[in-house]
Amino acid sequence: MYHIMTVEGVVKVPPSKFTKDLKKTVYASLVDELEGKIDPNFGVILAVTEVEEIGEGKIMPGEGNIYYNARFKILTFKPELHEVIEGEVVDAMEFGAFVRIGPLDGLVHISQMMNDFVSFDSKNNVFSGKQSKKILKVGDKVRARVISISWKEQNKIGLTMRQPGLGSLSWLEEEKKRKKA
Repeated sequence: MYHIMTVEGVVKVPPSKFTKDLKKTVYASLVDELEGKIDPNFGVILAVTEVEEIGEGKIMPGEGNIYYNARFKILTFKPELHEVIEGEVVDAMEFGAFVRIGPLDGLVHISQMMNDFVSFDSKNNVFSGKQSKKILKVGDKVRARVISISWKEQNKIGLTMRQPGLGSLSWLEEEKKRKKA
């Protein structure tokens, strides 16, 4: 889920960034320090959108940086447990498919793809259901549910497509057509 959050924190401004416009200086330091970082509390910090307030700067003895207390807004992406997301299959491995959801990839383990026996064709990088004949391949758009999140050394997101209304969007369209017929 995408969020715009208001955050308060200390911003380090090195001498190389000193300009006459304090707001631009603090903004540039925040962008360098935060954008693209992953934080367990915020998720992926995509952008610093606005600097709202800047406090008085402090210089620490023995260094040339100025530290400002600031309040600013950030745009983040943090998937939530049980959230239904849409994404694209970007990689297929014997154990599952990686789905790009916003700036992150989640894994749909082969056991979580469909309510069917699933086999993997490593030559063509395609998963197929034995009875349903459904296939899943790189480039397919899918709808999945987040079933696990780990913000450790390696950030991991587990997904499932084994519930009603989930799976490849092409499967869901075919299902809709069958119900109408």
